[in-house]
Amino acid sequence: MSTMIDIATQDGTADAYLAHPDDGAPHPAVLLYMDAFGLRPHLKGMADRLASAGYTVLVPNVFYRSGRAPLVELPDFINPAERPEIIASLRPAALSLTPEGAMRDAAGYLDWLARSPLATDGKVGVTGYCMGAGLALRTAGTHPDRVAAAAGFHGAFLAGDAPDSPHLLADRITAELYFGHADQDSTNPADQIARLDKTLTAAGVRHRAEVYPGALHGFTQADTAMYSAEATDRHWAALLELLGRAL
Repeated sequence: MSTMIDIATQDGTADAYLAHPDDGAPHPAVLLYMDAFGLRPHLKGMADRLASAGYTVLVPNVFYRSGRAPLVELPDFINPAERPEIIASLRPAALSLTPEGAMRDAAGYLDWLARSPLATDGKVGVTGYCMGAGLALRTAGTHPDRVAAAAGFHGAFLAGDAPDSPHLLADRITAELYFGHADQDSTNPADQIARLDKTLTAAGVRHRAEVYPGALHGFTQADTAMYSAEATDRHWAALLELLGRAL
């Protein structure tokens, strides 16, 4: 079963997609953070797949301050020629989502799941893609008492030089983490991958990070030219293993 819902946040109302098993019973909750292209049929399909594995899955439009999803018209398949123009049109919405605002929103999403009769009591899992990987990491560090597991795939700028880089929250994290990095990704170069691992290790965070050979940034997104079926299958195996163990 699936539906679009509205979630009240401190800054407004976020539209979101909710997917859950057909039995109507409570299941462990997973917060799924979108990539920069936003809430669209492909991400809904990913949520449906997670729901079929026994989870209640919430996919918020994190750009809701700029409008309901989709913010811009997207083709069924995003090819390399169209990609720069689409990214440019979404950049204002991405830049307006501050870390502080995103974590206020995260509290609203987690509160909604805590109240939902479709979600079991207790901590949740979080997964994110592209920019959503950073949001997943940041959520684990900002709400450590509410997150049991967090995963990020083809993440962007996870351990950069910015004073508010998400990896700097490592010492607050209690969740188990998993990262699937693309080895051909200008937004997450080898030095940042190493820095993230070193920081998490120093903080004593349970984690595993793997670099997927031959994978491009966006490898899980089947409606883009960056997609890799092999890397995506590896991602599903790792994600479901993590969630099954932690939740």
